[in-house]
Amino acid sequence: MDALNEIHDFLACETPLLWIEHALKNQDVLLIDHAHCEKKAASTAMTLMFRYVDRPDLLNKMSRLAREELIHFEQVLELLQARGIDYCHMSSAGYAGGMRKHVRNHEPARLIDTMIVGAFIEARSCERFAKLAPHLDEVLAKFYRSLLKSECRHYQDYLSLAEAYAGESIADRVAVFREAERELIESEDDLFRFHSGVPTENTAL
Repeated sequence: MDALNEIHDFLACETPLLWIEHALKNQDVLLIDHAHCEKKAASTAMTLMFRYVDRPDLLNKMSRLAREELIHFEQVLELLQARGIDYCHMSSAGYAGGMRKHVRNHEPARLIDTMIVGAFIEARSCERFAKLAPHLDEVLAKFYRSLLKSECRHYQDYLSLAEAYAGESIADRVAVFREAERELIESEDDLFRFHSGVPTENTAL
């Protein structure tokens, strides 16, 4: 899959094996947080639509993205129900916040950085779906593989919007967020979530 190869080139590191092992042992937590991630992704897209009402290309892409993320949310809820797992409130990982703290607070830099952060979040989701799929049961593996195409497109949409709004190379800003993302993924984490870092013996669920 060419898009997946592109994502591997975009990210500075692969998901650590310890995270994969932890995820496979705690699939109920993984699925609950996955549902939360889909809901948050839809909410983020909607927020951007309200904040940037004068950008038709953003409105169109974020509207489509929000609809797709909500469909994914519903699909994860169905999986949870089928497996007898209760969907519940869950505290967030520090991943998204750790990325967003590098976002500049003036426009259009804020918008450009926000788009880059969105690209990294979608790219990491895609990379982890692909990493997990070979180790999962047939139903969940099929579902995660089915998400790859849309998640890859979401990554591309965010990145293309960032490039369009910058009107110049965004390589330097991408490099800033690539390093921040690598550090978050490779650092030890005290909470296990879909986008968390390396689990340890003391990592909570």
